[in-house]
Amino acid sequence: MLRLPPEVAARNEEVVATVDALVARHGHDEAALLAILQDLREHHHDIDDVAMQVVADRLGTSPVRVQGVATFYAFIGTGRTGTHTIRVCRTLTCAMGGARRIAEVLAATTGTQFGGTSADGAVTVQWANCIGMCDHPPAMLVDHEAVGRVTPDIARQVVARLRADHTDTDTQESVR
Repeated sequence: MLRLPPEVAARNEEVVATVDALVARHGHDEAALLAILQDLREHHHDIDDVAMQVVADRLGTSPVRVQGVATFYAFIGTGRTGTHTIRVCRTLTCAMGGARRIAEVLAATTGTQFGGTSADGAVTVQWANCIGMCDHPPAMLVDHEAVGRVTPDIARQVVARLRADHTDTDTQESVR
């Protein structure tokens, strides 16, 4: 099994420390893999090759297994995401309710293509297959909060709120 070279670990101390803390919280066996990846996505906003190798090393599994789980689940994925993620439901009900228009507004408001992350790193916008809000279309999931009956104005307000939160988070981290 491949192990992370010491020089790579030294360049990625934050990732190693984050994974070690998650393994301590969730356990050292492969049964903890999904929970570790979910928390890694939420707190670190990046699941790159180094992170997958560290997780594999700590759980005694292969990096291919970690990558397979990370890429199978749309809410985990690999690569960097913004501090916040907005997922627009693309079920038939939401599509008929105007989801495409909401996606266009979000892309324009964040300044990125749909499926991408804003230049300031605040917001990633993506599609979701279903978020369980078919009775309130169009719907979106803002981080972990479901929002129904979304209008273009609501979409813009959500992005503004998330950007303000992102700026506040950056300010707090630079003070530490």
